[in-house]
Amino acid sequence: MANKTSPHILSTAANLLGFCLFVITSLHIANRSQGTLIDEFTSVVAVLLSGSCLFSFFSIRTSVAKTEQRLEAIADYFFMLSLAGILLIIAFITFHFIR
Repeated sequence: MANKTSPHILSTAANLLGFCLFVITSLHIANRSQGTLIDEFTSVVAVLLSGSCLFSFFSIRTSVAKTEQRLEAIADYFFMLSLAGILLIIAFITFHFIR
Protein backbone atom coordinates (compact mmCIF):
# COMPACT_ATOMS: atom_id res chain seq x y z
CA MET A 1 0.00 0.00 0.00
CA ALA A 2 1.40 3.38 -0.96
CA ASN A 3 1.96 6.14 1.58
CA LYS A 4 -0.82 8.68 1.38
CA THR A 5 0.16 11.28 3.93
CA SER A 6 3.75 10.52 4.94
CA PRO A 7 5.39 12.62 2.19
CA HIS A 8 3.12 15.55 3.06
CA ILE A 9 3.77 15.18 6.78
CA LEU A 10 7.52 15.01 6.18
CA SER A 11 7.71 18.19 4.11
CA THR A 12 5.29 20.19 6.25
CA ALA A 13 6.82 19.08 9.56
CA ALA A 14 10.30 19.99 8.29
CA ASN A 15 9.06 23.47 7.34
CA LEU A 16 7.34 23.96 10.70
CA LEU A 17 10.50 22.78 12.44
CA GLY A 18 12.28 25.66 10.73
CA PHE A 19 9.57 27.99 12.04
CA CYS A 20 10.13 26.73 15.60
CA LEU A 21 13.88 27.19 15.34
CA PHE A 22 13.31 30.71 14.00
CA VAL A 23 11.06 31.54 16.97
CA ILE A 24 13.60 30.19 19.47
CA THR A 25 16.46 32.08 17.82
CA SER A 26 14.46 35.30 17.60
CA LEU A 27 13.57 35.17 21.29
CA HIS A 28 17.16 34.61 22.30
CA ILE A 29 18.51 37.36 20.05
CA ALA A 30 15.93 39.82 21.37
CA ASN A 31 16.71 38.78 24.98
CA ARG A 32 13.02 37.99 25.59
CA SER A 33 13.42 34.34 26.50
CA GLN A 34 13.99 34.83 30.25
CA GLY A 35 10.56 36.19 31.15
CA THR A 36 8.44 33.73 29.19
CA LEU A 37 7.94 30.04 28.65
CA ILE A 38 7.54 30.49 24.91
CA ASP A 39 10.96 29.10 24.01
CA GLU A 40 10.44 26.05 26.24
CA PHE A 41 7.08 25.27 24.59
CA THR A 42 8.62 25.87 21.19
CA SER A 43 11.42 23.45 22.02
CA VAL A 44 8.89 20.76 22.94
CA VAL A 45 7.02 21.35 19.69
CA ALA A 46 10.32 21.15 17.79
CA VAL A 47 10.98 17.74 19.34
CA LEU A 48 7.48 16.57 18.36
CA LEU A 49 8.02 17.80 14.81
CA SER A 50 11.38 16.03 14.65
CA GLY A 51 9.68 12.82 15.75
CA SER A 52 7.01 13.33 13.13
CA CYS A 53 9.69 13.79 10.46
CA LEU A 54 11.51 10.64 11.54
CA PHE A 55 8.41 8.44 11.67
CA SER A 56 7.10 9.70 8.33
CA PHE A 57 10.53 9.15 6.74
CA PHE A 58 10.70 5.60 8.09
CA SER A 59 7.15 5.03 6.87
CA ILE A 60 8.18 6.04 3.37
CA ARG A 61 11.29 3.83 3.46
CA THR A 62 9.75 0.63 4.80
CA SER A 63 8.47 -2.09 2.51
CA VAL A 64 6.25 -3.88 5.07
CA ALA A 65 2.68 -2.64 4.69
CA LYS A 66 1.64 -3.09 8.32
CA THR A 67 4.75 -1.33 9.62
CA GLU A 68 4.22 1.43 7.07
CA GLN A 69 0.69 2.08 8.30
CA ARG A 70 1.76 2.02 11.96
CA LEU A 71 4.65 4.45 11.38
CA GLU A 72 2.42 6.74 9.34
CA ALA A 73 -0.19 6.79 12.12
CA ILE A 74 2.48 7.62 14.72
CA ALA A 75 3.83 10.41 12.49
CA ASP A 76 0.30 11.73 12.09
CA TYR A 77 -0.29 11.81 15.87
CA PHE A 78 3.02 13.58 16.48
CA PHE A 79 2.14 16.07 13.74
CA MET A 80 -1.32 16.80 15.16
CA LEU A 81 0.13 17.31 18.66
CA SER A 82 2.73 19.69 17.28
CA LEU A 83 0.08 21.65 15.37
CA ALA A 84 -1.85 22.10 18.60
CA GLY A 85 1.40 23.18 20.25
CA ILE A 86 2.07 25.73 17.51
CA LEU A 87 -1.41 27.15 18.07
CA LEU A 88 -0.56 27.58 21.77
CA ILE A 89 2.78 29.18 20.93
CA ILE A 90 1.11 31.69 18.62
CA ALA A 91 -1.43 32.49 21.35
CA PHE A 92 1.38 32.92 23.92
CA ILE A 93 3.34 35.20 21.59
CA THR A 94 0.25 37.25 20.81
CA PHE A 95 -0.82 37.70 24.41
CA HIS A 96 2.70 38.27 25.74
CA PHE A 97 3.75 40.95 23.27
CA ILE A 98 0.40 42.74 23.09
CA ARG A 99 0.27 43.53 26.81
